[in-house]
Amino acid sequence: MKLPFKIPVDRKFWITFAAYGVAALLIIFFLPRAEKVQLSYEKNRPWSNPQLLAPFDIPYYLADEIKQEKIDSIDRMLVPVYDIDPSVQKNLVGMILELDSVSQSTRDAVIMAVKKIYDAGVISTDDAQRIAVGELQRIKISSGSGNEEIATTKMRTSRQAFEELEQKYKMKNPNLWRMLQSRNISSYLQPNMKENEEKTAEVRNSLLTPVEAVQGVIQKGEEIINRGEMVTPQRYQILQDYEQELARREKERGRSKINVVLGHLLFAAALMAVIYLFLSIYRREIFNNISRTVCLLSLYAGFFAFTTFMADHFADGIYIVPFAILPILLVVFFDYTVAMFFLVMEIVLCSLIAKLQFEFFFIQFSAGMTAIYSMRELSRRSQLMRTALLVFVTYVITYAAAELVQIASLNTFSWKLIGFFAINMVLTSFAYIMIFVVEKVFGFISVVTLVELSDINNPILRELSEECPGTFQHSMAVANLVTAAANRVNANVQLVRAGALYHDIGKTKNPAFFTENQHGVNPHNALTPVQSARVIIGHVTDGLRMAEKANLPKVIRDMIVQHHGTTTARYFYNTYCNEHPGEEVDPTPFTYPGPNPQSKEASLLMMADVVEAASRSLPDHKPETIRNLVNRLIDMQVSEGLHKDSPLSFRDITTIKEAFVNSLLTMYHVRIAYPDKK
Repeated sequence: MKLPFKIPVDRKFWITFAAYGVAALLIIFFLPRAEKVQLSYEKNRPWSNPQLLAPFDIPYYLADEIKQEKIDSIDRMLVPVYDIDPSVQKNLVGMILELDSVSQSTRDAVIMAVKKIYDAGVISTDDAQRIAVGELQRIKISSGSGNEEIATTKMRTSRQAFEELEQKYKMKNPNLWRMLQSRNISSYLQPNMKENEEKTAEVRNSLLTPVEAVQGVIQKGEEIINRGEMVTPQRYQILQDYEQELARREKERGRSKINVVLGHLLFAAALMAVIYLFLSIYRREIFNNISRTVCLLSLYAGFFAFTTFMADHFADGIYIVPFAILPILLVVFFDYTVAMFFLVMEIVLCSLIAKLQFEFFFIQFSAGMTAIYSMRELSRRSQLMRTALLVFVTYVITYAAAELVQIASLNTFSWKLIGFFAINMVLTSFAYIMIFVVEKVFGFISVVTLVELSDINNPILRELSEECPGTFQHSMAVANLVTAAANRVNANVQLVRAGALYHDIGKTKNPAFFTENQHGVNPHNALTPVQSARVIIGHVTDGLRMAEKANLPKVIRDMIVQHHGTTTARYFYNTYCNEHPGEEVDPTPFTYPGPNPQSKEASLLMMADVVEAASRSLPDHKPETIRNLVNRLIDMQVSEGLHKDSPLSFRDITTIKEAFVNSLLTMYHVRIAYPDKK
């Protein structure tokens, strides 16, 4: 069966397709999977959605805050129910009646004192502590006829009852007191009042029943809330009840889970399509580069996964996530447009899990744009600290602005969120670590790294300046030459400058074989043209080995091997041809290994290298002479196809020629002669 379409066989296509697919699946995995309507609202905030009408009858309960207040009030006012144990007093009276050696009147007096104590009530030590702190001011006495409520002010503990009897009889009637102690009266003085926890719970439950019962019903078609109205605690509870009831009904119909999965698939596919179209239309160089595409998709999906984790495990944890790091990374490794686009796309995606979508979008977008503006040129680590501080200030200002716009007051201003913004600032300042990680994982190179590599105190450059001073001066001149041109053709200035400084480091292996380092003695005079060509061409492979040993970034290593492309060592090739007239000469021994320049920066370096070297041999440095030299050398390279793999346009080449001419004229301008003093 013949398919109506052709299946792509390009490996690059399938890798890119897999990258988009994995990113989409990761997003789907972390999207909210609750089988209920996800409404965006928060307590004590205005309702930002359209008017909401009840699609069915909605029974509602008291809001949690109101319910808890009522429960706390019931617990504070609840009077516990106590039982009186008459056997305690009866046992004590029986012991007193057994005192035969004491007169009847004395026994009656003691019994009356005991009766008075127990009528007031003897309680446990725990109950006495509750009375002391004001928790137990009144109790109810359980009886057959009902519950009699009494005060607790005159109640005593067993110890207090003992001390009262001791004070009354120890001095007044020592014989009687010794007899009572001999009968161990303290063991008879036990609490006669004990809380009946079961009856107390019954009383409490009877008071809680109306609090936990349904408070009313919103009829079908009745308004639940309208746009702009405040989400009070009671309305918040009604909305919660509405979502639960809707989820229950959808679950009964059996469609909710399928709809949610389908919605997630379509949503993720739409996001990937938008990113795909943006890169294919506006950033073709990224679209055609697998590692750059994978990097963007990884950062996009990874930030969403981290945001979801923080939102699930911390209240308002979404504000701890340092969203500003994303545009910082994209500015460093891509450009401002890419940074702004993916910032918006990330915030749109993460808004799905934000409670207040308007506030979240406004705050995060403002902070991200501040980071982009402050990172116009990252060359020092201290700039990240400044950016983090500016982001924090932006968070605070925009948060206050959002509060005033939504509720026209700062009464709900949360200092907890300010603390989260401070944590966010600290995490943002660690963007340097993320820059390092992205460099290592995806093989990119940041401006900070390029600035560090361009330091002439770097061991490799220091060795070059000491062993090959002429080559070092040539490299510095080439670096100045390409910098001026790179600005005009939108090339990476720092990259092409670093590449220019390192492109000839291989000459340190045989410095005397290169004319700029020679001082009257030319070792090539003792070599054949083939041997000389081998030494000259070898500086490329030697430089590559040195760069690999020093762990220089791949883009720098690429510029080392591409700055001569597949050109020939023309001087020695022509010499060999002249020495072997009539022979067909194989150019292979005289050809550099290449490849030809693959980027704007590598092409710039190739042009500047040959132009700077040739300009030194000019008999004069008039503008016409320099212009003719630049045009001739660059046109020759273009005609030989050395720049066909580079993204340079003909307009770029014309611009580069003009920049080179202006720079060389500045380098070789004629100085005035200073007159001697007569």
